[in-house]
Amino acid sequence: MAGGTLLLDEVGELALDVQPKLLRFLETGEVHPLGESQPVKVDVRVIAATNAPIEQLVSEGRFREDLYYRLHVVRLRIPPLRERREEIPPLLQQALQRFALEEGKGRLQLADETLEYLLLYPWPGNVRQLTNEVRRLVSLTETDAVLLSSDLSPEIRAARRTVPATPTANAPADGAQIAVDLDQPLNHAVSELERAIISRTLTTSGGRVEKAARTLKISRKGLFLKRRRLGLSGAAIA
Repeated sequence: MAGGTLLLDEVGELALDVQPKLLRFLETGEVHPLGESQPVKVDVRVIAATNAPIEQLVSEGRFREDLYYRLHVVRLRIPPLRERREEIPPLLQQALQRFALEEGKGRLQLADETLEYLLLYPWPGNVRQLTNEVRRLVSLTETDAVLLSSDLSPEIRAARRTVPATPTANAPADGAQIAVDLDQPLNHAVSELERAIISRTLTTSGGRVEKAARTLKISRKGLFLKRRRLGLSGAAIA
């Protein structure tokens, strides 16, 4: 067997008695199929993924140290979905088309308010949670329907936190609100909102990146990447 990629998803959950077998395969490149008398050589690319605190598992003896270092060749951190909200609309569209086709639901659409809820939700379960939410919506709706915010899961509806986009009689006078032009592409509106929130947070934190990142509930690296993407390269304090 040659070529291809082997994805070891949630490798941190691998049982201790199975870990030596995986280590042996990584070292020798051989597997022993059931019923065969001889091992078979394989040549595949191995990708291991986990959400678990793998270093902590190693220190606690729940994950073999030698296996950890054998897997730890090139390490990539994938930011949580809440740090890359610009990816939410295409992910939603892809999942919506896929499940609508699978279940014969015709052409389904998201109402603007529904999309707003989904953009603002923090998605603690990341892409899997988003995909499952779309699958649930499609399963419960009618053919060729427009999916409304009332169709969303209770936790998504309850998590929404918004402020009026237009000034009100009780609006603060310190620039805490902005008006967003609704007649523009969604990615432009999201970038405009992100730029305003990050700029304000950096201002109120005195330019301290660490404090601003904590307030925004993102990592320092995530804040750095967002500032670079949005052109916010002003002075800041580490």
